[in-house]
Parts: sequence; structure tokens; C-alpha cells
Amino acid sequence: MKNLLYFSVLFLLISSCSVTKKPIFVKVDDVKIVAITSDTIRLKAAVFFENPNGVGGTISSDEIQIISNGAAIASVFVAEFKVPAKATFSVPLTAVIPTRKIFQKNKNGILGGLINSFLNKSIKVRFKGNLKYKVFGFSNTYPIDKVQEIKL
Repeated sequence: MKNLLYFSVLFLLISSCSVTKKPIFVKVDDVKIVAITSDTIRLKAAVFFENPNGVGGTISSDEIQIISNGAAIASVFVAEFKVPAKATFSVPLTAVIPTRKIFQKNKNGILGGLINSFLNKSIKVRFKGNLKYKVFGFSNTYPIDKVQEIKL
């Protein structure tokens, strides 16, 4: 009888947790230039989620690339992020872009790229890749595809 009571309490605890629901992807936003030096541009962005689960998990990166002028110019770094239970949260993305890659991909070469960027005072970049959510044995992939024009 005691075993039946323990089993039923354990069953109720496990069944009440909604682990199979995945966090809801809201948006990619807050793309900003953090620092510009002569050889690099540092970008920061945030991916916003809502977690309806009573338990957390982890989110990690799966090869998110930054694309400009049709070519991959940098990889985005995402530290493994612990997902809070029943909360709205954001995952920070950071990237370091070598300036030579931005300007070399321009069809007019480095000088044309420099002149074009300074006249327009902006660069159009695209974040493309996946984020992976894992909790217990359950996992889900979120595709990221965001185009943003960044002011210099």
C-alpha cells in the first residue's frame, strides 16, 4: 500500500511538469555595435524566448553565421545558456567581424567598400543558423534568420 502511494505521488509530480512544451521563440532584436577598432567590429544581439515549462534547460549555438554581401564573414558566439523555468528571457549573441572581410567582399574592392560604407554609414548583415534547446532527453532546434542594417 505504501509503494502504491509513493508511486502515485511520483506519477503526479512527473505528469504535472510540462517538459514536452518547447520554449516559444519571440524575436531576434537589439543588434548593436559594441566596439569598432581598425581591424574588428564587435556586434551584440539578443534572442528573446518565453518558457512555459515548469523546468528549465539549456540553449546552445549550432553554427550561427553572420553573412554580408552574400558571404559568411564571422561566426556568432553563444555561451551555453541556462533557461529559467516559467519565465521570459533573452540569450545574448556576440560576434567579432574582421573589417577586412566586410570590405573585401564588395565588388569594387577595399577602397570601394570603405567609400560605400562611410557614405552610407551602414552595413547590412544577416544572422543565420540554429539554436538548440535541451532538457532531460528532449531537444528542439530554433532557426535564426535575421537581416539587420547596422549604422556605423
